[in-house]
Amino acid sequence: MTVQRATRLFYLLTITRWFPVGLIVGIFILVPTGRGLTIAEATTATAVSGLVCFALELPTSGFADAFGRRGVYLAAAVVNVAAALAFFFAQSFLAFVIAAALTGVFRALDSGPLEAWFVDSVHEDRPGADVDQELSRAGTLLGLGMAVGAVVSGLLIWWHPLTDQPALDLPVAVYAALTVVHLLAVAVLLKEGPRQHRTRAAMESVRETPKVIADGLRLVLRNRVLLGIILAEVCWSIGMIAFESLLPLRLEEMLGSAQLAGAAMGPVAAAGWAVFAFGTWLAGRASTRWGVARAAILGRALNALGVIIMGLVLTPVGLLAAYFFTYTMHGLNGPPHSALLHREASAKNRSTVLSMNSMMAFLAFGIAAPLAGMVADRTSIAMAMLAVGAVSAFGVFGYLPARRAELQRGDPSPPGSDQSPHIQPS
Repeated sequence: MTVQRATRLFYLLTITRWFPVGLIVGIFILVPTGRGLTIAEATTATAVSGLVCFALELPTSGFADAFGRRGVYLAAAVVNVAAALAFFFAQSFLAFVIAAALTGVFRALDSGPLEAWFVDSVHEDRPGADVDQELSRAGTLLGLGMAVGAVVSGLLIWWHPLTDQPALDLPVAVYAALTVVHLLAVAVLLKEGPRQHRTRAAMESVRETPKVIADGLRLVLRNRVLLGIILAEVCWSIGMIAFESLLPLRLEEMLGSAQLAGAAMGPVAAAGWAVFAFGTWLAGRASTRWGVARAAILGRALNALGVIIMGLVLTPVGLLAAYFFTYTMHGLNGPPHSALLHREASAKNRSTVLSMNSMMAFLAFGIAAPLAGMVADRTSIAMAMLAVGAVSAFGVFGYLPARRAELQRGDPSPPGSDQSPHIQPS
């Protein structure tokens, strides 16, 4: 396979993977609540996905190397179809939990094989070649695919041609159908040379998981700066519950209809990606002007403030304005957070540091989301937003050790600091 063909296929499979997600990203919480689940039940079911992914991320990390990128990515695509169909047909709490668990398995298997296949394909023809530009374009296509999918979802809900069925069911059905399209594209188009199945290597990856986790915990506990950064990540992840899960429910409450809220969430989610991108651009300017740690502090404080405002406003216009501000600051917080993580990592432990940060985010969201749902059920959605916003604000203190270390170095923003965006899984 030529580099040009591998690149085109990489872009195509990125689109077929992420465009369907855009169809449900804005209504993911509205579907279960519309089918009779309480907010606590819906957020608990959603949290299962993150907890399963948290549990499987390290054990499955060596599967693509051992069994081949194509085989693992194809298995992920199969599980994705099963998860989508389970979500479409789910009518009870247990059914939604099963759908979420399957989604967690899919996300664990899906993380990495396609990108690894692409890099391997390029290096077969151009050993050691950088692929940063191609990966950047793939990230752009991912965002555009999600945004277009969200708009299409809103249009489908507005259209509502099957009036005897809930309006939210149509985009979910299209989403499920497109996961089948993605599976067929992977099965037919993705090619890989023969690879000897190394079952022993895969099993070794599973057996080493407890040791990797223990090593990661020791590393974090010995490094106060790194511990603070990961605690900031935990607070950040809890704050995300407001604008990732509770926003559609708050909008439904204000508009008085799940159909209206679902239709509105299409363009709202699409615009969210645009303001997120603007926020990541602002991050570079803030880091240059004030230093990386202070940029992270600014992003965390303003993102938490936005969540709190989302809980205080009383009109749909005010809610969406607060959401766009919050999501901009979500983008602003990402690059400096990643840069601070990389400062505390070395070539020997960089993967462990990044995995610990990601795993703690999954765990925090998985534990806090059901609790936020309980608060919303027993008090109000606005009160739940205020609660997670207050917790999110404590993340500011997590960056203070990094700021002190920055001052001690006397170089607040060293040239070449990694400014890559920090992105949470959906």
